[in-house]
Amino acid sequence: MGGSILTHDHYQGGRHVFPMELAPLQKTFLFAGFEQVKAGIVKWPMSVLRLTSDSKEDLINLADKILQEWRQYSDSAVQILAETDGTPHHTITPIARKRDGQFELDLVLRDNQTSLEHPDGTYHPHKDVQHIKKENIGLIEVMGLAILPPRLKEEVKQVSSYLVGEADTVANYHQEWADQLRFQYPDLTDKEKALEIVKDSVGAIFARVLEDAGVYKQTEQGHAAFMRFVEQVGILPD
Repeated sequence: MGGSILTHDHYQGGRHVFPMELAPLQKTFLFAGFEQVKAGIVKWPMSVLRLTSDSKEDLINLADKILQEWRQYSDSAVQILAETDGTPHHTITPIARKRDGQFELDLVLRDNQTSLEHPDGTYHPHKDVQHIKKENIGLIEVMGLAILPPRLKEEVKQVSSYLVGEADTVANYHQEWADQLRFQYPDLTDKEKALEIVKDSVGAIFARVLEDAGVYKQTEQGHAAFMRFVEQVGILPD
């Protein structure tokens, strides 16, 4: 599945090491009935279960069980909703690879519900980061590589000029961001340094974009809620 598209399947292939592949597990466990599959939660801004096994069949069967559970799973305590008036919200973005001779599958939980506060999507880039990235988060971005709008190529230069006093204005949607950076770096005069600062800030905002798209947040409450879903699927006791 691509992103939050629930109506059709599409597949992307290729061999590239994305940042998510390098991310470690922050918690490990075994699912009941699938003891040959090592499982865990990936330390990543989005909500990712990683499955590893010698058995491709066991891996696929467990992944399907997780998908079926996720499609019908709701948790009102953390704004997770499986459907609204018959419209489904849940799917999974799967990433498959082979590592050290074993099959490995990353399952990214997705939820495309909307709300009055977040009409573009509760788990979509929120309003305050949309000046950098408004579009939905696809497979490549899920794995940590930002795909940003072409307009930013010139706009970041304009913002860097603004920081060193060579420009009086920036695009309206960047004004608040540019003013925040100018406040942080009031004595900036080197344009190359300014451009570096702006690009670093774009990277930090993209990280926030991934956090917005994460169903379970990187908080104590979020970790506990993620484990409630894992327990719903069925894990062996420690």
